[in-house]
Amino acid sequence: MHDVLYPQSSRWEQVIVTFADLVERAGFGLIISPLLEDLAVFNRGIGSESDVVRKEMYELEDRSGRHLALRPEGTASIVRAFVQHRPNLVWKAWYLTPAFRYERPQAGRYRQHHQLGVELLGTDDPEADIEVISLAGSFYRSLGIEKVKLSINSMGDGQCRPAYIELIRDLLIDRKDQLCKEHASRAGINPLRVLDCKRGECIQATADLPHLVDHLCPACISHFATVREGLADLGFEAEINHRLVRGLDYYTRTTFEFSALKLQSAQNAIGGGGRYDGLVESLGGPPTPGIGFGIGIERLLLAADEEGVLPLPESSTDIFVVDIVGGHRARVITHELRSNGIRAIRSFDNRSIKAQLKLADRSGAKFAIIVGPDEDRADIVTVKALRGDEPQVNVKASLVADYMKGLLG
Repeated sequence: MHDVLYPQSSRWEQVIVTFADLVERAGFGLIISPLLEDLAVFNRGIGSESDVVRKEMYELEDRSGRHLALRPEGTASIVRAFVQHRPNLVWKAWYLTPAFRYERPQAGRYRQHHQLGVELLGTDDPEADIEVISLAGSFYRSLGIEKVKLSINSMGDGQCRPAYIELIRDLLIDRKDQLCKEHASRAGINPLRVLDCKRGECIQATADLPHLVDHLCPACISHFATVREGLADLGFEAEINHRLVRGLDYYTRTTFEFSALKLQSAQNAIGGGGRYDGLVESLGGPPTPGIGFGIGIERLLLAADEEGVLPLPESSTDIFVVDIVGGHRARVITHELRSNGIRAIRSFDNRSIKAQLKLADRSGAKFAIIVGPDEDRADIVTVKALRGDEPQVNVKASLVADYMKGLLG
């Protein structure tokens, strides 16, 4: 786990604000939900046989003996909130949350990492899939991250997927000696999970397995074709990845993932998600289709670094108020400047003018406003440029906020 301090945190602010603006223009509203859930939410929602639940989830027992878990991902908790509160459909929610997984730390993935995501519940229309996927793609573009690949697959549904699972289960059991140690013993329990394995032996052993998209029912074929066509209409080229099963049991039909091509490692996914038409029912709600995605902020910022976008801000302030007449003038001036939307700071502890100007320069402020004994008596301030070549001027104290607004543009 890790801390994020300023000025690095300013990049997080920019990412979050950009995301909120984008998705709220598409009708999504913010949901804030607990980090702790009843353990059953994830056992039933994600799947008790998934790696997330079996090996990575932080579990605990509270003082009343209730079995709880820290949220390992965003979707199951949001769907639990939907089941509990039953908002009107179609329901469109976005979230920002830390997620916790006890796994080996990777590039841009800590045991506490942070996710942005959306969930859209109440329709199985492939147009909803297109909207959700294109929102994620538009978000990367709005941040300036251009070197991104979109992979897509279909997981089928309850009509066509069971037959495919039985087909590959038999094949994998025959090849269990070729699989990695973990999946050699579990291929018969959840054969789709073998496709998600990144180990070389499993990749090689499954290279010639039949593809799920070749075993879809007519309804799933039509759904998948519409999603691909719609994304192409919006300028998002999607490459079919037959191994893309996303590692969670709740996905049906569309799954997708965005990868940062500039990240030089196998761990280059910067977001993904899919459709989960049975998840609401598994958590006790009525049949309600849904689709969503999650984006990891830490890895997203690594991709931004590789493309040279989202630089650190030059400064957190515009004006430094230098007051050598007791500090009361700095109190009033900074309050007035801030009330007018200007970023302004001051020093404390009655420092000398030399010390305050040194602090002003180190702050990165564009201007210093100086109040000394002469200015105080004349009810004026001195405006001094700390960056650039604007001339030093005196301004009437009552007009300083308007003057600085004009000077700063």
